[in-house]
Amino acid sequence: MQTYDLFVIGGGINGAGIARDAAGRGLSVLLVERADLAAATSSSSSKLIHGGLRYLEQYEFRLVAESLAEREVLLRIAAHLVWPAQFVMPHVPELRPRWMIRLGLFLYDHLARRSLLPGSRAVRLDQPPYASGLRPDLRHGFVYSDCRVDDARLVVANACDAAGRGARVLVRTECRSAQRVGGEWRVELSNGETVSARGIVNAAGPWVKGVLNERLEQPSKDAVRLDKGSHIVLPRQYRGEHAFILQNDDRRVIFMIPYQERYTLVGTTDVPLEGEPADAQASFEEVDYLCRAVGRYLARAPRPADVVWRYTGVRPLYDDGSADASSVTRDYTLRVDDEAGRAPVLSVFGGKLTTYRTLAEQVMAKLAPYFPRMGGAWTAGAPFPGSEFANREQAQSEFFHRYRGKPAEVLRQVFRRHG
Repeated sequence: MQTYDLFVIGGGINGAGIARDAAGRGLSVLLVERADLAAATSSSSSKLIHGGLRYLEQYEFRLVAESLAEREVLLRIAAHLVWPAQFVMPHVPELRPRWMIRLGLFLYDHLARRSLLPGSRAVRLDQPPYASGLRPDLRHGFVYSDCRVDDARLVVANACDAAGRGARVLVRTECRSAQRVGGEWRVELSNGETVSARGIVNAAGPWVKGVLNERLEQPSKDAVRLDKGSHIVLPRQYRGEHAFILQNDDRRVIFMIPYQERYTLVGTTDVPLEGEPADAQASFEEVDYLCRAVGRYLARAPRPADVVWRYTGVRPLYDDGSADASSVTRDYTLRVDDEAGRAPVLSVFGGKLTTYRTLAEQVMAKLAPYFPRMGGAWTAGAPFPGSEFANREQAQSEFFHRYRGKPAEVLRQVFRRHG
């Protein structure tokens, strides 16, 4: 029977990021995912690495500051997967006054050190390049910087790099049960293997509570609130590579983002989910809500019949008692349970795509007492395979030159996936 230092349950962004971090510190790691990598929430996001401008209204200053700082780190170490984007916010005086938006953008520009992205500024929306597709009466707005990301590929990059550093990664493999035996975990896998581990990380996302209670037989008072975030994909609604952040009349914001050259991605909703996360789907009401939200700003309002496809992700939010789903914190909570100082299980509640790397560092910090010989933090300065270049534009230009004659659209997509 093979023994590992760390057994990681869940092949989403948190599980893959933790496996990479742990393997790079010299721990032996086994990661299992019952479906495929990024099969659930981690491939169903808004495809953004961002500070979360709207979280400022909820006074989540620490989370926003951490996210903004992490945005800079990921721009450096995952430069082929994370790329800068301009976000345009049309000003609608009856929704939020100009001074409030200016204050929010000032904080957004200065809550964390920013060296790779330009700051915010006021712009005219009735002239190029931002007038494309918008209602002609929208004249004033603001532009700020954030980043777009290929979310599923970021998960794959973490898992591949973890494997390259010695981790074992198994997909289509489930943790059937685990129990403590002699100060270690004895784990039964769905592929028939039995392994032992000195510690477990439960990064099962929406299923974290079920894994903890049922598979690991660890009762917990921590609660998870499942929140459905749905997106729609429309035919291209405007020209340009800038994205939009649109204020809705319910005080939520909706993103409208260029997607895969020919489409526009619109999201997201915040709907409490009852039932099995795997069965979650974008409802007609959510599709209609998103169409109406962007239709308030576009010269031609989209209809539900225009939707090319839709998808939904289930956010496993830590239940902090908030009455409104949009107000539940996106911050993460880490819980460690052990037995006489041995055989820990650490469960990840909540979190967001942008802060997955710092979450992994915090996980390793909490596990450090159980693995005193493991190495220190390292991921902030280690580029992913495919991102070992100093200048994104120069690297992309050299890539295009090397394969000149191939369609530019294909080369852009290949570079953004593989570097």
